[in-house]
Amino acid sequence: MTQTPFRILALSGSLRRDSYNWRLIDHARELAPDGVDVEVIPLGRIPPYNADVEAQGLPAPVARLKDRIDEADALLVATPEYNAGIPGVLKNAIDWASRPAFQSPLVGKPVGLVGATPGRGGARNALTQLRAVLESTRAEPLGEELSISGVHEKLRGDMLDPAVQARLRALLERLANAPAIVAEAS
Repeated sequence: MTQTPFRILALSGSLRRDSYNWRLIDHARELAPDGVDVEVIPLGRIPPYNADVEAQGLPAPVARLKDRIDEADALLVATPEYNAGIPGVLKNAIDWASRPAFQSPLVGKPVGLVGATPGRGGARNALTQLRAVLESTRAEPLGEELSISGVHEKLRGDMLDPAVQARLRALLERLANAPAIVAEAS
C-alpha cells in the first residue's frame, strides 16, 4: 500500500524566477525528506485584492491559489525584503487567501518561513512582518525561521552552502512534523 506524500506548497515573494528565494525553493524540493513533496505556485497572475471583485466571484488564479493551499499539508514561504518589508505580491496573495476571515484555508496551516537577501539583514524585517500577517490569519508559522544574509555568497549557481542546506533540510523536517504539534496545541 502506498502512503500519500506529505504536501508542502511553496510560495515565493519574488516574481523573478531566478531570484535567490525561488532558487532556495528549488533546493527545498531537492532536500525534502522522504515522503514529502514540495510543490510550487507562482503568484504573478493574482490580481490586486479588491472586495468588489471578490463579491462577483473569485478570479481563477485566486481560486487556484486557495485550492492549492487547502490541499497542502503545510506551506513554505520564501521572501526577499523590499524597503524593509515583505513584497506587495506576497502580501496581496495572503490577503486573497485569508478570505473569508478566520474561515480561510490558512487557518491552522503550518508555515515555514525563509528569508534571503544579499545584505546583512537576512530579510529579518520581512520575516517579522510576514509572521505577524500570517498569525493574523490564524495560520501557524513555525517558531524558528530561516534567515539568510549574504545569500549571494551562499548560493552560487546550483551550489548551496552546506550549512544553509542543513538548516533548510531541518526546517523542512520540522514543517513535516508540524501538523501533529499544531493538533496537540489545539
